[in-house]
Amino acid sequence: DLQRPIDKRVYKGTQPTCHDFNQFTAGAETLALLVGFSAGQVQYLDLAKKESAGRLFNEERLIDKSKVTLVKWLPDTERLFLASHASGHLYLYDSEQPCLATSPQYTLLTQGEGFRVFSCKSKTPRNPLLKWAVGSGPLNEFAFSPDGRSLACVSQDGVLRVFHFSSMLLQGMMRSYFGGLLCVCWSPDGRYVVTGGEDDLVTVWSFAQGRVVARGHGHKSWVNAVAFDPFTSPTPSHHPDNGDNLRDTPSVTYRFGSAGQDTQFCLWDLTEDLLDPQPPPPPPLPRCLAPSSEPLVVIPGLPRSLSRSNSLPQPCGGPQMSPSCPQPSGRFATLVALRGGDHHHHQQHHHHGEKEHKRYHSLGNISRGGGGGGGGEKPPGGGPGGSRGSLDMAKVLGTSLCPRLHEVPLLEPLVCKKIAQERLTVLLFLEDCIVTACQEGLI
Repeated sequence: DLQRPIDKRVYKGTQPTCHDFNQFTAGAETLALLVGFSAGQVQYLDLAKKESAGRLFNEERLIDKSKVTLVKWLPDTERLFLASHASGHLYLYDSEQPCLATSPQYTLLTQGEGFRVFSCKSKTPRNPLLKWAVGSGPLNEFAFSPDGRSLACVSQDGVLRVFHFSSMLLQGMMRSYFGGLLCVCWSPDGRYVVTGGEDDLVTVWSFAQGRVVARGHGHKSWVNAVAFDPFTSPTPSHHPDNGDNLRDTPSVTYRFGSAGQDTQFCLWDLTEDLLDPQPPPPPPLPRCLAPSSEPLVVIPGLPRSLSRSNSLPQPCGGPQMSPSCPQPSGRFATLVALRGGDHHHHQQHHHHGEKEHKRYHSLGNISRGGGGGGGGEKPPGGGPGGSRGSLDMAKVLGTSLCPRLHEVPLLEPLVCKKIAQERLTVLLFLEDCIVTACQEGLI
């Protein structure tokens, strides 16, 4: 009944900016909701418990004073969640642990090109458990892969970074053609990542191959939301070659949508002929990005719950830990690559017998002044907001990080329709409909 909400709250002095329900624990007894705010706080509410006043994290804004850009429960966990901020920082919280009345002190755990990861120094457990400094400028959105192992982040510096979440190693990068990246989503089978942003393009990036496979041009302004249609796209257990109903349209392999500030909604098809042909070798990485080899160091002792999937067999297409390197133990032995490097024993074989793809790029030589993170000089012509890993366009244009427009297929939208008077901000595929929402508050 849309006239009688289950719960209604009015906030003064700060606005809600994002929210997420815990789908893993949701039921008649509990309905855990996180709400992020423009001043940096995160509220935990249980809507199934009427008397619940909830808990407030970062209440005194000692952890971060900037707007919460996205808040998400970790896949298949009861207590852990991530919050990203306009400061470019990402924090891991345990909803059962307190935020203390003092500013947190941090120890550097690992770093690589454009990112650093810190743990919280404390005698007693406290939030945040971990802090990532990612890119330069606001961290606009992040998304977990369908298997929960990888985390894709898009920032205002125009860079997509994909991390292996439990080991905090960088698995791949892509640079926008222009401006910041605003939104990101994974294909339901975890093979592709689509981003949208201020270059008015949607970009399709192959996780397995670590390269841009296509760009889509149809929007006349910034792309605010991208989403795959899970009912037409293959999932890990549902591949088009299983002889199921997708064989009726053999050429359509994936379908995704995008919504933009131009008030237009676009539908895109990714077809086999685009994705399957053996690609020409990607343009070379610039010399300053040449990978080097560095040893791995194992640091034990982060929360047990983080290792929930470390012992599971890796699906093809995800990062493979080779027998020669220490397996993460049940206590979440963090694999830390000090000063990064392309770890040759962290390479994976794709299930089509392709040659090994270089993984875990830690492209540490671009903004050396930054030492893999903050404080360095701005590279010439670098992106907005200083040098914390902003990939200088002059160095990356025409490389595999950012191919030129003529170097990858340019898609046309299947459908492009103006559906609102105000800019579109939300896109959601349901079984029988597509839901969008705009800046005016119309759904």
